Amino acid sequence: MRFLERERAALTKLLPGLDESLSAVPLMTLEAPGSPGIRLFRDSGGPGLLVPESLQGRGASALDALRVQRALGSRSPSLAVATTMHHFSMATLVGLSDTGEGLESMLVEGVASANRLVASGFAEGRSGTGILSPTMSATPTDEGVRITGVKRPCSLARSMDLLTASVVIPCEDGEGQELAVALIPAETEGLSVSGFWSSSYLAGAESDQVSLDNVLVPPELLVRTASPAGARLDEVQTIGLVWFELLMTGSYLGAASALVERVLLNDRVPDAERVGLLVAVEGAMAAAEGLARRVDAGTPDEGTPDESTLADSLYVRYTVQDALTRIVPRAVELLGGLNFMSSDEVGYLAACTTGLALHPPSRSRMTGPLAAYLADAPLTIA
Repeated sequence: MRFLERERAALTKLLPGLDESLSAVPLMTLEAPGSPGIRLFRDSGGPGLLVPESLQGRGASALDALRVQRALGSRSPSLAVATTMHHFSMATLVGLSDTGEGLESMLVEGVASANRLVASGFAEGRSGTGILSPTMSATPTDEGVRITGVKRPCSLARSMDLLTASVVIPCEDGEGQELAVALIPAETEGLSVSGFWSSSYLAGAESDQVSLDNVLVPPELLVRTASPAGARLDEVQTIGLVWFELLMTGSYLGAASALVERVLLNDRVPDAERVGLLVAVEGAMAAAEGLARRVDAGTPDEGTPDESTLADSLYVRYTVQDALTRIVPRAVELLGGLNFMSSDEVGYLAACTTGLALHPPSRSRMTGPLAAYLADAPLTIA
């Protein structure tokens, strides 16, 4: 089996035509502002990748989704990172639809059937918070909820159809407060997008600033979670974070794989070096695939990722981070100075792979929580 054959086969099966379309566009065009990659992803049905077939989605398993993200990362790291944020939002909404009363399922089906892109306004593991911890202020009114705040960076900022945001609102019975997820159409009055991402790396992900100024969210676009504000990680938050770690890891493995593929296709590189690099990157992927299979298998009692799966997702992500620090420099060295000097692609891909270490939660912040978890304390995200 050729390198990346399984991953590209999964991409072709679930999102027909996308791999061919992306491979026909130069890498640096896909990585630049205004990249056609996001449009090609939408046109191929990508927004419904994680949505069950019963809700008009593609019904991808965790293993297939991981392989899809690696394949995307090998073609366009920006697209892989940006779409991971869409999938993160969708995994959270799908999780809510499993426990909700119908509205959530209708919203999920609407996203999949119309190929809508959902940007994430969640905290995404912000220090001291869970993924649904509010980053914006909300004021209840007779018409719904008025939201004000800023999300930056926010991937898919310029192509999104909807923005998800977490807010705290009064419980329906009037007793206490609970977390809710607001879905805000991009054309809503008071929502604006402005520049933020000034780096040339991953510029195709459209990671700019989204601002909300007294934006009205009607009740039908507000999904209650029944999770008290400030509560410890609950089932839905756990599901979202596991998917985030899994798919982001696959995305950056894809960027590194683009470099490894160049080495494997270079007959001037000794066989021992090529095989050594192959073993290293496929070993890292095997760790991620093990996590994906665990997600697909579910837990014995509930059929959903649990706290131990979340811990494992962090172990795998940090393991892959370490592997990339060895794989990428060796691939660049084996490709040689001429490849590095004659094109921006080698240096660009090498720089992009460092991004995995920059996503929350960072290893340094998780050292204490993971040590406490191993001593039987509840897992917290720092």
